[in-house]
Amino acid sequence: MAPPGTVERRYRWLWKPLVHIACLVPLAWCVAGVLGLPQVPGLGADPVRKILGIAGHTGLNLLLVTLAITPLRQLTGNAHLLRLRRTLGVYAFVWVLLHFIWYVGPFQGFSGKLIIEDIGKRPYITLGFAALLMLVPLAVTSTNGWMRKLKGKWLKLHRLIYPIAILGAWHYWWQVKKDIREPLIYVAILAVLLGWRLYKRQRAATSKSAPPRAQGTT
Repeated sequence: MAPPGTVERRYRWLWKPLVHIACLVPLAWCVAGVLGLPQVPGLGADPVRKILGIAGHTGLNLLLVTLAITPLRQLTGNAHLLRLRRTLGVYAFVWVLLHFIWYVGPFQGFSGKLIIEDIGKRPYITLGFAALLMLVPLAVTSTNGWMRKLKGKWLKLHRLIYPIAILGAWHYWWQVKKDIREPLIYVAILAVLLGWRLYKRQRAATSKSAPPRAQGTT
């Protein structure tokens, strides 16, 4: 087993930088596509809509990866995985925010009239905006300082990620008109991640309520 200091340095200088790089790769690809770099595949006939989709997918992917950290930690016993959770959560917020900004700006041209009309026709936009608003306090309080300041309330606040992820998956499902296979995969993954938490909570509650075993001799 590696010394604790070695594991800590590995997560600080290897795994965290790799997480940053992985979370920024889609942004680099979008920028390269907009600039028309020949080495990068293009963004198709409708690059504005393509980038909107990339931002939304990346935000939802990172939400699910963030939710997957706790089950992975419990299954593997690797507590160091928790070091990556807040970084992933912040990037999830950044990508959801970029998705919103791109929708309001390049996609709708900052037209309040078009946005209001679109919300009326596509109620899933309201779900996405609600998820973004709920993500804001989580991103703001993601620092160690806020963690110490809020104490026990910090954990309760950050449980908002559960309804946020549900709204995100619902937002995606609702906008797909025909082929629902991809959103169904997201919903299935989310169901497994939330189901695991319910299972662990129920198991812990059962353990607490179970009467102590009688001690005898054999």
